[in-house]
Amino acid sequence: MSRKIRVLPTLLYKDTELVKGKGFDSWRNIGSAMQSIKVFNLREVDELIFVDITATAQGRRPDFALIDDLADDCFMPLTVGGGVTSVDDVRQLLQVGADKVVLNSIIYTNPELISQVSDRFGAQCVVVSIDAKKVDDHYECFSHSGKTPTGKDPVDTAKDAEVRGAGEILITSIERDGFMEGYDIELTKLVSQAVSIPVIASGGAGSYQDMVDVLKGSKASAVAAASIYQFTQQTPLEAKKYLDAAGFPVRL
Repeated sequence: MSRKIRVLPTLLYKDTELVKGKGFDSWRNIGSAMQSIKVFNLREVDELIFVDITATAQGRRPDFALIDDLADDCFMPLTVGGGVTSVDDVRQLLQVGADKVVLNSIIYTNPELISQVSDRFGAQCVVVSIDAKKVDDHYECFSHSGKTPTGKDPVDTAKDAEVRGAGEILITSIERDGFMEGYDIELTKLVSQAVSIPVIASGGAGSYQDMVDVLKGSKASAVAAASIYQFTQQTPLEAKKYLDAAGFPVRL
């Protein structure tokens, strides 16, 4: 039986509000996290990704009290990232209601954490997030919300994450993020063909057809998006109906 294609809204949290930017910059406030979660509860969402984008830069641990509050009202699987640097951070996030945890910047300085978390809690809860963009003629990974070049190749990073026990890869195109002009199909294809674990395409969705295009052009098994839901009338449920009509197996 074919694996169902998942449609995942992404919520980016900065200070006390949800934000959306372009190219990991020019952030603008778009409202309350709790309000958005209550809306998505009604829209038959497969999973929700929530990332605190300033925790790592500010040297903060995740806001466990906030996640506890949000998880109480979130009726779909919740993936949480931002500021995660230890097994204890992951343990506390899972205790307050997260279903999966995102590891991003920490994988470049302490990649062993992937194995430690996977061994302790299972690969299914480890989502390794890779933010990448073209530098000259090749792709490079960036950490700290796209600010810090790592010198690492996204394909090598994804393969290493899989070996260490990651359950999923979230690959985001920094250049396309927020512009709503389509995913970076080449980047998604390179990463998704290099690993056997599920890959979530992220960065650039502006239409349901963009989702079809990246799924057809790569081996991605999920599509994440933010602006399309926050700045247009398009919804995750309508996205799934569109994908279904295009021949992709989805959970309706």
